Amino acid sequence: MSALILAAALAAASDTPLDYSHVIPLTVSGKQSVVQLQVPRAVYLNAYSSDLRDLRVFDARGVVQPFALRQPEAAMQTSHRSLAVRVFPLMADSADGELAGLEVSTGSDGRVLSVRLPATKDAARPRQQLAALVLDLRQNGEPDAETPLIDALRFQLPAGRSTYTGQVWLESSNDLKSWEAVGMAELSWLANASDETLANDRLEFAPRRMRYARLRWRGGEPVQFASITAEVPVQSEAPATAESLLLPAQPGREARDLQYTKPPGVPATRAGLQLDGGAVVLPATLGRYREQARKGRSWFEPVLRTTFYRLERDGKPYESAAIFVPPYLGGRWVLRFDQPPAISPALRVSWQPATLVFLAGGTPPYSLAVGRDKAISAERPMRDVAPGFTAAELRALEQARPGAAQLQGDVLAAAAKRADADAASATRRLVLLWGVLLLGVAVVAAMVWRLLRQAGSKA
Repeated sequence: MSALILAAALAAASDTPLDYSHVIPLTVSGKQSVVQLQVPRAVYLNAYSSDLRDLRVFDARGVVQPFALRQPEAAMQTSHRSLAVRVFPLMADSADGELAGLEVSTGSDGRVLSVRLPATKDAARPRQQLAALVLDLRQNGEPDAETPLIDALRFQLPAGRSTYTGQVWLESSNDLKSWEAVGMAELSWLANASDETLANDRLEFAPRRMRYARLRWRGGEPVQFASITAEVPVQSEAPATAESLLLPAQPGREARDLQYTKPPGVPATRAGLQLDGGAVVLPATLGRYREQARKGRSWFEPVLRTTFYRLERDGKPYESAAIFVPPYLGGRWVLRFDQPPAISPALRVSWQPATLVFLAGGTPPYSLAVGRDKAISAERPMRDVAPGFTAAELRALEQARPGAAQLQGDVLAAAAKRADADAASATRRLVLLWGVLLLGVAVVAAMVWRLLRQAGSKA
């Protein structure tokens, strides 16, 4: 009896890749000691728990590598919205003339009406050369209105012109008197015979607020652009990476019920019905069946109420959005409809995969192993896996490349096949070696026999 208990304890203490149902090979460069990867879909589909307590990282010798899980972060992305810019050409006697002492005319609301250089002695002779463009970046006529934060200007060539090259310099001002350098750009438009245009039409700079700007040329011909727009950076939350899975419908305990079984490893946070066509409106209650075994009681426990729909409007489909699902709902879900449904649609569940960070301190190659009942979590705190790393440094870690998930039975069969092939190859080498040895013995025997014959004939 004690021997059986000891054997069971040793089996429970085992933690090798062969103790798990699936393995996923990982490819890393070997240049970094800490690497990361988005937890593959196959891990969630084959895990025994939604907290991934049966997940492991092994090296080539079957040694467990320390790892930590990072939950998805809200990533920010930058887009732009365009603002029209009022443009005032500044004429001078020459394109590279002095631009000091601007005369500005404004309206009663403070808006700039005109900008020009001071009159010369020969006032009757008009200035012919475009020397600069003055830009009014304010969006209304209030003198004290807050100026927008911009980080680029975009230019459009005048009508009838398809090619151009010039170097422009940008200066900013709040009073049209003192100017501060902002940036420069090489603007160019190249067109081919097919009227296809390759354009570099943006001047980018660090985001800043400015009321006015002045555009001057340091190379190329000054040109009156058809339009100039300012680009305002807009920060927004980037769509999170999500995985999804379709759960087939199964009959419930009542005619108006449909059941859906979720894999235990999938931490679903959203759900929606897969409605493929037609006009469908299905009010329903999402919940689960509860049972009290001792008293032989069972009942439907509602969790949330919603309406799934798919409608056509102006030739376009409008569908209900996915609903948030509480984590305590469990693995077997029930949709109870107001009326027995005429269809049995699949339920689409989605989740955000975590990021796994592991210490590649063993012998490569590495692999993920998952799929073991009653496993104890091997996850470590991040400080034990990547001590001293900032959030930005963690996001920049090398990405390991996961391979296809393999059943352990397939792995063992492949290993046995390789072993048989190696054994057959070894047998062939052994036969060849023995053949060479026997041939060598025969050659030596023939030489000895010949020497003996020669010695006998001489005697």
